[in-house]
Amino acid sequence: MPQDPTERRVTVTGPPRRTGRAFGYYRPRTEIDEQTTLGHTYVRSLMRSQLRAGLAAFAVLGLLVGPLPLLFAVMPDAHGLEWAVLGFGLYAPLVLLARWYVRRAERNERDFVRLVEDR
Repeated sequence: MPQDPTERRVTVTGPPRRTGRAFGYYRPRTEIDEQTTLGHTYVRSLMRSQLRAGLAAFAVLGLLVGPLPLLFAVMPDAHGLEWAVLGFGLYAPLVLLARWYVRRAERNERDFVRLVEDR
């Protein structure tokens, strides 16, 4: 089969025509920016984990501080004890609770960023 000299191959170069995403590849950051259902699910997941951490800290705070008025009502003549418990006894647990909450919230955000960032 001899080739006809008028038939020759031409290679055309230029920018790719496909601008869509490749099959099986998605970008979570784009999903969030475009406010798609998947992006909404990502953000809702972050908000739930942050809410869960906040409610846990609030529950521990309620269990720690809630019974104190009952304790003070049982011992009405111990005014010095009340101030000692409120001033010194609660300070360390509240600081530890605050540290736990901040670490948990930052871990939630770090996990979310790791999930959303491009690999």
